[in-house]
Amino acid sequence: MSRAPEFIHLSDAAVRAVAGANSRHAALIEDAFGVLVETPGGGVSVSGDAKARAQAKKAVQLVAERADQGLDIAEADIRVAIGQAKSGGAPGALPVGRRGQVAPKTAAQARYLEALGNCELVFGLGPAGTGKTFLAVAHGAGLLLRGEVDRLIVSRPAVEAGERLGFLPGDLTEKVDPYMAPVWEALTDILGAEQLRRRREKGEIEVAPIAFLRGRTLSHAFIIVDEAQNATRLQMKMVLTRIGEGARMVVTGDPTQIDLVNPNDSGLAHAVGLLDDVKGIGIIRFSAEDVVRHPLVERIVRAYDADAAKRGRSF
Repeated sequence: MSRAPEFIHLSDAAVRAVAGANSRHAALIEDAFGVLVETPGGGVSVSGDAKARAQAKKAVQLVAERADQGLDIAEADIRVAIGQAKSGGAPGALPVGRRGQVAPKTAAQARYLEALGNCELVFGLGPAGTGKTFLAVAHGAGLLLRGEVDRLIVSRPAVEAGERLGFLPGDLTEKVDPYMAPVWEALTDILGAEQLRRRREKGEIEVAPIAFLRGRTLSHAFIIVDEAQNATRLQMKMVLTRIGEGARMVVTGDPTQIDLVNPNDSGLAHAVGLLDDVKGIGIIRFSAEDVVRHPLVERIVRAYDADAAKRGRSF
């Protein structure tokens, strides 16, 4: 099998991104695929057996695409590209939003998307800004658009988990909508306002507080349970047992942001502890390093984490 080098023509920015500081990025690619990566100028040369070269080339191209979009490339991006190249997966499995192709930006996000594709039930745990909800919505929207599920159902505890909605005006949808703003923003970004409206009217996209799922069996649906740290243990057991034939579910939440009167009654950490080793369930934990909002958000999360550690609290 030929081990002759293959030259990949790239822009100067892409070459710098693939090489990385002190050739650190190139070294990661070499170690992952057992190839030799060189940057003689004008592109990248990859040497190794045919299969290894093909996978390394795919990783290089994924990195180059991001670099040519003007995005900064960190080691996490290299690891994401390596994982995608090895698995044969690509960001194209997700829909294209108004701001371009939806794709993982950190290694944890890539693991999260892999779990969403492989597991019937996924828990996404971590601080604000890590993309837990947005990527879950994007994945669910992709399943709906491809006809792999009939419905997209979004649920969350409302009004500090008490679900006391009676004082709000309007029907159920109008009462719940203010609490679903992040989900609607994500769906609007991915589907567009008009398609979102049509699919809601047809019942293909449904929103409901957790309490309104009681007694139902949710079949052939993708179910998102958002802000799940504010679901009680009883609510969590109830919603997890709603999964019917052909259904998949993702449960997202931040265990450090519990609004319940009794934080020990939160069903999220309890469920994760019980189900950690159950077949078909994926648990992905995000950290401050995965925050993809304004850089200040990551620093805020780190400060709160440090304070919790100082006080001897763990979440």
